[in-house]
Amino acid sequence: MNIKSIIIGVLCILSFGFAGGQVQFYQQLADSTLVLTQQKVVYDPVYRVIDYPHGDVPANKGVCTDVIIRAYRKLGIDLQKEVHEDMKSNFDVYPQNWGLSRPDPNIDHRRVPNLMTFFARHGMVLRITDNPNDYRPGDIVCWDLGGGVTHIGIVTREKSSNGQRYQIVHNIGAGQVLEDCLFRYKIIGHYRYQQ
Repeated sequence: MNIKSIIIGVLCILSFGFAGGQVQFYQQLADSTLVLTQQKVVYDPVYRVIDYPHGDVPANKGVCTDVIIRAYRKLGIDLQKEVHEDMKSNFDVYPQNWGLSRPDPNIDHRRVPNLMTFFARHGMVLRITDNPNDYRPGDIVCWDLGGGVTHIGIVTREKSSNGQRYQIVHNIGAGQVLEDCLFRYKIIGHYRYQQ
């Protein structure tokens, strides 16, 4: 066996280990999201001053973005801090929909367009399709609900009742719930993010 064959073999083993680690991360993210459905949460979009870093609104309150924030926190990733740090250095590339002149760590990570920008900059942007097999556990999906309203959720490992697609954990007004809603709204974003 020559040195080139050995190097190729080692690279294949390392690549498989890395890919396996990524799959495990996204499955853990999907599972951490399911845990959130056991917590009673009232939909509450009120602006609140929260701690930084690791700040959160009261545990019994939240919106769709809080599902994402809380799921990632269970894996030790603080999107409040990650988004704020990126916005401090790159404020001009983020949506300017709210009339702010600088980042606000109380709310920026709780806005779907900001999370979409962050995931596009630091994660993987995946294709938007009508094929349910393209949406895997741990994927983040964003929707346009119409009238300028956006929404976000995480794909779980739980299948729909007909077994055709994975279900989503999201909060669209009824708390942090598991639903078969992947194609219920117009998809405008599809991402994977691992720090």
